Amino acid sequence: MNAKQLIAPAAALLAAAAVLLAACAALSGAAQRSGEAARNEIMSYMLPSRPASFTEEAYDGEDESIRRVFKAEDGYVLEVETAGYAAPMTLWVGVTNDGSVSGVTVRDHGETFGLGRGAQTDASFLLQFLHTSGEAAVGEDIDALTGATVTSKAVTRAVNSAAAFVTGADVSSGATEWEG
Repeated sequence: MNAKQLIAPAAALLAAAAVLLAACAALSGAAQRSGEAARNEIMSYMLPSRPASFTEEAYDGEDESIRRVFKAEDGYVLEVETAGYAAPMTLWVGVTNDGSVSGVTVRDHGETFGLGRGAQTDASFLLQFLHTSGEAAVGEDIDALTGATVTSKAVTRAVNSAAAFVTGADVSSGATEWEG
């Protein structure tokens, strides 16, 4: 095959690549806006007033488990990462301005199927955290998931961290410490 025969296919490949790059650049903004809208929709269910919008606030506090802070008029939704049994867990925790937990959702985890994975889907487990205020403890006011005590304590730590942020509790108070 000579060089003249390769020019047309190479030009077609370059043109296709340019079109794909342009489309990707044009759609990335739409994908980001769509992702933010979906995030706001989920977070709105985590506060009593179902706010339509949130403002992300910078967080540079002592609690290393708090990843992101979103503020609404009547409270906060915090993204908290904690060490689970099998892998890190990411939770969103809604906390009203008075420090009362109003919503908990497990966003990402790598917990054991059939045991710790229930932290994401077991409504009765998650409902135990509602109206707590940073002092929840497994074995006292929180019943652990059967066979998943470490996961249950991880979720409890995350929820306590979020509430401690809103109430201004000192992270050295033990509200966010590992409970064994």
